[in-house]
Amino acid sequence: MEVRLDGRTAIITGSSKGLGFAMAKEFAASGANVAILARNPDGLAEAQALASEGASGKVATFQCDVSKADDINKTFDAVIKTFGQVDILINNAGMSRAMPSDQITDDIWQEDLDLKLFAAIRLARLCWPGMKARKWGRIINVLNTGAKAPRANGAPTAVSRAAGMALMKVMSGEGAPHGILVNGMLVGQIVSDQIARRYKTDGSNEPFDAYVAKAGAGIPVGRMGKAEEFAAMACFLCSDHAGFTTGTAINMDGGASPVV
Repeated sequence: MEVRLDGRTAIITGSSKGLGFAMAKEFAASGANVAILARNPDGLAEAQALASEGASGKVATFQCDVSKADDINKTFDAVIKTFGQVDILINNAGMSRAMPSDQITDDIWQEDLDLKLFAAIRLARLCWPGMKARKWGRIINVLNTGAKAPRANGAPTAVSRAAGMALMKVMSGEGAPHGILVNGMLVGQIVSDQIARRYKTDGSNEPFDAYVAKAGAGIPVGRMGKAEEFAAMACFLCSDHAGFTTGTAINMDGGASPVV
């Protein structure tokens, strides 16, 4: 089965690196036009060049801090000017932030919710009318397994991601009659920039591959996931092959989560 997204245009937030970039590259290779959004301009040019290699869709980059409503509005207008429409929205921007609840200030709560929840709300609200008019749309909220199985000291991320899952479920019911399918993908242990940063923070003396292998040994499938595997699932969910799948939060964790 070949998964194609020819003629579609996708916005992918936080996509200059990591899982977001893996999705941008996969979508472009599958024929979609891709808008790469990131708040740091430093990696945008390189991301565009790499995502364009072997692509049959067009790739454009946009500097955007999705935690800011004004940035979202301006960037959405720029994407429409560049590509004409948006068919696919991947709400991927975010970082893993976890600490004891009594140490989380109002400012930290607000920053986390602005980045992970309100960004998804605002972007979906902008994309919705066009998707509804064309009777076709795909939205994926990239979350993590803490959305279903939050742990102690897992806030604020677990809370904002759980809210993102609830948002996905609400929108899926509203969008289904109009051909707009909305799903969630819950990240587990997947080799990405976050793992690379953790490797540096831990100050491990072992090679990175050995560090990754050790970290993945306790996962039921016996290894950590690959960014390409995550991207392939996202691409499938955004294709016509997944036309009967909506309102679902899929664990991408190799079977590690205690919750289905």
